[in-house]
Amino acid sequence: MNNSEAKLEIERLSNELNRHNHLYYVESNPEISDYDFDMLLQQLHDLEEQFPEFVSDQSPTKRVGGDITKKFQSVTHKYAMLSLSNSYSKDEIQEWVTRAKKFVEDDLEYVCELKYDGVAIGIQYVDGKLVQAVTRGDGSQGENVTSNVKTIRTIPLQLSNDFPQDFEIRGEIFFPLKNFHALNEKRRESGDPEFANPRNTASGTLKMQDSKVVSERGLDCFLYGIYGADGRADGHFELVEKSSEWGFKVPPSNERYIEKTNSVQGVMDFINYWDEKRKDLPFEIDGVVIKVNNYDQQEILGFTAKSPRWAIAYKFKAERVETILEEVTYQVGRTGAITPVANLKPVQLGGTTVKRASLHNADQIEKLNLHLGDSVYVEKGGEIIPKIVGVNMDARSTSSASVEFLNHCPECNSELIRREGEVQHYCPNELDCPPQVKGKIEHFISRKALNIDGLGAETVDALFAAELIKDIADLFTLTFDDVVNLDRMADKSANNLIDGIAASKEIPFERVLFGLGIRFVGETVAKKLAKAFKNIDELAKASFEDLITVDEIGDKIAMSIQAFFWEDRNKEVVARLKEAGLQMEIVEKEGSSNKFEGLSFVVSGVFETFSRNDLKAAIESNGGKNVGSISAKTSFVVAGDKMGTSKLQKATDLGVKILSEQEFIQLLKD
Repeated sequence: MNNSEAKLEIERLSNELNRHNHLYYVESNPEISDYDFDMLLQQLHDLEEQFPEFVSDQSPTKRVGGDITKKFQSVTHKYAMLSLSNSYSKDEIQEWVTRAKKFVEDDLEYVCELKYDGVAIGIQYVDGKLVQAVTRGDGSQGENVTSNVKTIRTIPLQLSNDFPQDFEIRGEIFFPLKNFHALNEKRRESGDPEFANPRNTASGTLKMQDSKVVSERGLDCFLYGIYGADGRADGHFELVEKSSEWGFKVPPSNERYIEKTNSVQGVMDFINYWDEKRKDLPFEIDGVVIKVNNYDQQEILGFTAKSPRWAIAYKFKAERVETILEEVTYQVGRTGAITPVANLKPVQLGGTTVKRASLHNADQIEKLNLHLGDSVYVEKGGEIIPKIVGVNMDARSTSSASVEFLNHCPECNSELIRREGEVQHYCPNELDCPPQVKGKIEHFISRKALNIDGLGAETVDALFAAELIKDIADLFTLTFDDVVNLDRMADKSANNLIDGIAASKEIPFERVLFGLGIRFVGETVAKKLAKAFKNIDELAKASFEDLITVDEIGDKIAMSIQAFFWEDRNKEVVARLKEAGLQMEIVEKEGSSNKFEGLSFVVSGVFETFSRNDLKAAIESNGGKNVGSISAKTSFVVAGDKMGTSKLQKATDLGVKILSEQEFIQLLKD
């Protein structure tokens, strides 16, 4: 392929991939499978490597991230990025309408929009290409986060149709709740503190130095404010709808995310509707925004020094109650993280009785200036669990004592440490602190690790209290006589426990590795490490450089792995697990391959040659992934007899390839 042919092919592939990306992420109407999309993307990637002189900043390959930003450049906004005046009162909304009508002689139309709880962004397009993305900052200048914004797949890199030559579009980047909860699940598996709420996490993610991490987190965006597109429409609502034709994901009017009305009652109906329905949204909102629709009328109304007069935000009140702080206790996690917990006088909040609230860390306690016996304000808001947001200072007793964060572990009395750059305090006594020891054992026996039948948290407590176990390797020295005399442990239960421990020796290496509880090594990372190093000995002696060459292994994970294997007692535990017969290396199964790498399968129905479990095992041993439900991302459905008609119909509607048992066998052979 010569240069001119390569240039044309790169342009063709880029245009095709941009079109498919828009169909999938914006219109939810994909035309091709994920596999076919990935193959096209790989073709483009290979061509760009071969002909780097034709690589565009708008290339679809930029979506996966990888750029490392040491410092975000400050950029002056071409159009000031002002904040909106806020109100919690419907009467104030009526007053705002009355004031607006005094300035404008004609009738007013209003646009009502959701107030997304995320990060404001301004994105500049020139000749249809994304050239710059800037945060709000102080309103006059913000930070250039272009490389990170390009990884958000709902934001187009290249526009289509009749777009303005040079303009800016603004909107809100947010964290979908599904992706936020999945991220916290991964952090739990890795022993990291969970993020408190989607808004702050979206903001932190957008400022991350590595755009590859940003890409993996799955941020989303609605765009709804257009600047520099003069004459394209007379009103805000009309221009937002028009911008969807250029390729933008805008708030859908058919779902009432945006609505136009000519009456105050229409505004109130919108507020009331979303005050009730906001809990059903797949993302967080904290209110609604009301704007005068007509651009000429907006110009008449003008601006104050801080905000436009033609727009106002109505903010929903977070659920808040007042109660008494009775005590602060401290929990020690599996990784040694110390979490302060406020014990409250029971109070009703959001339909449940609240007795405890998170205080997160020492900084939060200091910020609130808490005293025991304080009358405190508790909210749920966007938090996972209730939190204390303030103190009723008028109700404070002059004799109350301030809450001082611990200096020593509440369980083992070790002096706490606080690592540089972290907000959490830790107990460093990870090998002897009881909650950490028991937590590591409970992690080791959990469903995604060893999944030992007959062994749960209560039994671990009993075994630890009886001094029968002090680490995970001790489990494999237990006998029937050791456990049969424990409370509520009959002969049958004791036999089941010993049999379950013996059966766990067949658990694959990657799950054993996950079960070791190495900090930052979650289920997915454990699989990648097992695949890369094949056995525990190679992993234990891997250098820092060896580790960071593995996909998804960064500096922090690599240092944590090395620290684990430098500890003599950890090495001793691993040696005892090997001696006990656990799987400490990957067992290459006959017929295994990577031929299904990147493909997902749904197996449903009754089969003649294979059982469903056999089919699933064949898929996984050849690099594929089994998923439970059919979606547009599913590569294949393997359909047996008695498969549900609804599943077949869904696969057909989504264009997912349906394979018979024989067709799957042929695919496996090919």
